[in-house]
This record gives sequence, C-alpha cells and structure tokens, in this order.
Amino acid sequence: MIRIIPAIDIIDGKCVRLTQGDYARSKVYNENPLDIAKQFEDCGVIFLHLVDLDGAKAKFPVNQRVLEDIAAHTSLKVEFGGGIKDRDALVSVFSAGACRAVCGSVACTEPDSFSAWLEEFGGERIVLGADLKDGMVAVNGWREKSSESVDDLFDRFSPAGLKAAVVTEISRDGMLSGPDVELYGGLMARYPNLQIVASGGVGSVSDVERLDRSGVPAVIVGKAIYEGRISLAEIRNMSGSTL
Repeated sequence: MIRIIPAIDIIDGKCVRLTQGDYARSKVYNENPLDIAKQFEDCGVIFLHLVDLDGAKAKFPVNQRVLEDIAAHTSLKVEFGGGIKDRDALVSVFSAGACRAVCGSVACTEPDSFSAWLEEFGGERIVLGADLKDGMVAVNGWREKSSESVDDLFDRFSPAGLKAAVVTEISRDGMLSGPDVELYGGLMARYPNLQIVASGGVGSVSDVERLDRSGVPAVIVGKAIYEGRISLAEIRNMSGSTL
C-alpha cells in the first residue's frame, strides 16, 4: 500500500505552495507551519516532507528554525530539502532534527560530494531529489536546467548506495491535474531496487490510488490537501494502512 507523505513548503517561515515551481506564483496557506505539522501528526502521518524554498534559492538552509520546531514538538519523521549544498549544511540539518535530507542540485553540480555523503551517512538518510523540467533535472530552486536526466543520476549513484529518490515533474507541480503515472512506472521498471517517491500533480484520492495500483511505494501530497481536494479525514483513513 502506498505511503502518503504530506508536504510543507516554507517561504519566510510560512507554509506556502508554488505553481510549477514559480516563486512568483506562491500562495500562503498558514502563518505557522508547526500547526499544520501537528494536524498531520493527528491524522496518523509518520513522515513529513519539509522544503525550504528560501534555502533552495539562497543555496543554504534559511528556514531551519521551522525544522527545529517541528522536530521538537511532534513525533513526525521529517525529510528536509532546500539549500543543502555542502557537508556543513547537511550536518546542521540533521542536528536540527531531520531524519532524512533530500539533496538535488549538489548531485548534479558536485557528484563526488553526493557520493561521499551516501557513503558517510547511508542511503537511508540521503535521498536524491530529482526535479524534472522538459525531461532534464532542474537545479537551484528549479530555476536552472542541467544537462542530466534522472536516469543519468540513478545510474551514477545506485552503485554508490542510493536507495531512495523523490522525483518531481515540475510541469505538474501545483497544477492538481494528475501525476505522471507512466513516468514513475517506467522508472520503477528500470530501477526496481530504488524507492521512487512520486511528487507533482496529485489532485485527488483517485490520483493516489492510481499511483498505488502502479506499484509506486510513496507519494508526496501538498496543494491537494491545502485546497481541500484531499481531506484530513481521508489522510487519516489512508494513513492507517500505509504508514
């Protein structure tokens, strides 16, 4: 059964959502992300996907205080991404309470460093973030397109101990138009030993069910929750059997 991982994206310490990764198309949903995290915890959720959008743009973690508050005041296992470009930032994120770090840009720009982190911290704690724009991996807050495909990254880092990857289809992110099930199915067929976490496009419980039927082990859900397309009651019902 698929695992539901709610997302909280942070700008200026507030819970927001972007549309197609565009910082100019952001919407504030809550002034206090901790309140949202506690609501997810009450629904039986175990994992939380926390993204520091300011950090992704600044190239270093900016909203680490939010991570500290959620880690200190909930039992949620938080995976944190955004601005982790060097080992010092990585260690600080773990020290602030993250159980897993999602790293994307550094895997493209400094692959040797990412491989070293996999060796030092393990594939259970270091997660590859592959954000796709026109089939290629985007970096630095989704604003730049690299020359790497997701297959390039999987082929490079699987031998180094990569175990999990969050794959986001940027064109669908925040659009509520449905996930690219074919994309995730193809990746799982080619890389059966990797945990592929789907992200982008989920707009309803039926979208989650489609991913589940395709065998995707986990999905990140954000805007669909905040816009009322998926209720907290539905999250609670799904969490009982998925987490």
